[in-house]
Amino acid sequence: QVRVEESGGGLVQAGESLSLSCAASGHTFSAYAMGWSRQAPGKEREVVAAINWSGANTYYRDSVKGRFTISRDNAKNTVTLQMNRLKPEDTAIYYCAPKVASGPYSETDYYDHWGQGTQVTVSS
Repeated sequence: QVRVEESGGGLVQAGESLSLSCAASGHTFSAYAMGWSRQAPGKEREVVAAINWSGANTYYRDSVKGRFTISRDNAKNTVTLQMNRLKPEDTAIYYCAPKVASGPYSETDYYDHWGQGTQVTVSS
């Protein structure tokens, strides 16, 4: 079982950048695709980016394409979400989790063992 802890959130102005980190424990980390999701107040959680076990394949939600980059380091058991040109609508709690079932990267149902999340707030 992979357990995760997110960090790196904060308060920034529109147009600025943040880098979120997900530290995972468990010797099977490299076997899992990993995803970053977010949940804004009053909205459902949505997957914004995902990466397969090797890092060769990635998925991005349309609203973040060209601005967010997901990467992983299997030697360090970490997954990073680099967020550039942030917008107020990116404000949310961001979570990472392993993808534990077959299915689309875009669906939260296929992920489990979410961490506590890290708050990202973008002011206009």
